[in-house]
Amino acid sequence: MRSQLIPVAALSLSDREVMYQLLSQHFEQITWQGFQTDLARKNWVLLLKDESTQTLKGFSTLWLHQTTWAGELVSVVYSGDTIIDPSAWSSAVLPRVWIRAINILRQQYPHQRLFWLLICSGFRTYRFLPLFWQTFYPRYDRVTPPDMAALMTQLAQAYYGDRYQAATGIVRFDQPQVLRPGLIEIPVGRQTNPHVQFFQAQNPGYRQGDELVCLTEIYYDNLTRAGQRMWQAELPLEWVQASVLV
Repeated sequence: MRSQLIPVAALSLSDREVMYQLLSQHFEQITWQGFQTDLARKNWVLLLKDESTQTLKGFSTLWLHQTTWAGELVSVVYSGDTIIDPSAWSSAVLPRVWIRAINILRQQYPHQRLFWLLICSGFRTYRFLPLFWQTFYPRYDRVTPPDMAALMTQLAQAYYGDRYQAATGIVRFDQPQVLRPGLIEIPVGRQTNPHVQFFQAQNPGYRQGDELVCLTEIYYDNLTRAGQRMWQAELPLEWVQASVLV
């Protein structure tokens, strides 16, 4: 799989159109304008392409920026539209390259704590957290500490405004993206997983596109063994550098 980390500003129209087509194949209620609006709020995109055909197999959009929390300057990565084609589900290429990309981007702010804020409308996205991170919130087996809850609220309110419901931890969009039938259902055998059960309980409206806000801190010792193997892997990643820091 060929992977590229590209500034959003450097994306060609053809790149954007193929990304939109892939997203539309897997989500309902996707509009070109909505896709463009969300993309404009990000500054990086990770592209995954088939090595032989150059067909787009997946992508993830990111916004890396700085903010102040509890008097401390911190870095934050927001995850935007993310999709991997089912034909590539058997590969761990997306999380592996995502971690590689974050390791590259964090060099821009190397002396600050780095947090990852993501929203999940599907259980597969939420499952990335327990697979690769030891400490993350919210979770079934631990109460979210007050300081992490406050940071989640601060970040979610700043980015999502009144679409974020602090009482439930849910972001509800006016025009939500909803996974298509066949992708949104939880397969038999996964339904007994405590993380999946927790996701369903915390986000009962996921079938309508409700998004659960989640947070983890990105550093090596917070990774699971699987995550650490990916962190250490020297993966090829084409990096198109921005002309200025994000």
